[in-house]
Amino acid sequence: MSNSVIIIGCGYIGRLLGARLAAQGAAVTGVVRSAESAARLPSLGIRALRLDLLSDPADALDTAGTAVLHLAPPPAEGREDPVTARLIEAFANRGQPRRLVYVGTTGVYGDCGGDWVDESRVPAPTADRALRRWDAEERLRAWSAATGAELVILRVAGIYACDRLPLARIQSGQPVVSADEAPWSNRIHADDLVDVCIAAMERAPAGALYNVCDGNPSTMTDYFLRVATAAGVAPPPQIPLAQAPGKVSAGMLSYLRESRRLSNRKLLRELGLTLRYPTLDAGLADCFADR
Repeated sequence: MSNSVIIIGCGYIGRLLGARLAAQGAAVTGVVRSAESAARLPSLGIRALRLDLLSDPADALDTAGTAVLHLAPPPAEGREDPVTARLIEAFANRGQPRRLVYVGTTGVYGDCGGDWVDESRVPAPTADRALRRWDAEERLRAWSAATGAELVILRVAGIYACDRLPLARIQSGQPVVSADEAPWSNRIHADDLVDVCIAAMERAPAGALYNVCDGNPSTMTDYFLRVATAAGVAPPPQIPLAQAPGKVSAGMLSYLRESRRLSNRKLLRELGLTLRYPTLDAGLADCFADR
């Protein structure tokens, strides 16, 4: 990997990633929007650059010949990603990176009716949140083709970690859809995602595309029930899917409309990875080892 690494959108995953890279000797710059986010970075060995790509001039973003990890989410509304559009403009002005790894979402596949999905599946996004991510992918592919810069796209499933479990939601008694009606969902442990990002930057073929998941999907309701069991708290109540509108958030409702099981075989084969947490049970056992 290039010794100079820029993480665009250095939030929760970016901090884990940047700290790991800095410990390996890389010169890491984390691009964030807020002063609060910037203040978290120096103690991790990450140089903070405060920059709002939607409104600030990108003069301080020196990207020529660097390795860029693009983790910045698009805005919360619309069907396009102006953040990625502005980033591509900044590259034209400040210098093209050598390689860019884009951390997107498996939501671009849309509802697959519970089918197994690998990278050959034609995306069919319907939710606005997924359409924004698809727009980012398309813009980056066009940028890579035009400039010759290397691009790797990671389509990432739901991220969990010991400090990113839905315990507050479970303990508040919010309902989940009955087990026999719940859609399939997929996930990846945060530590495994960091490993994947580093491997993708170091050794993925240019133009590669990977599903990033543990390869062991379960239903969304099963996920909540297993977290509750592992944490030793009361399981959430179950309701019929027909009762979900008005009983769960709009965001959760949009996820309930999609069901797919994701394969990670290409990821493991091409990048030579062994996941730290290949199953949810393995990840939860680590979180609650003291129970």
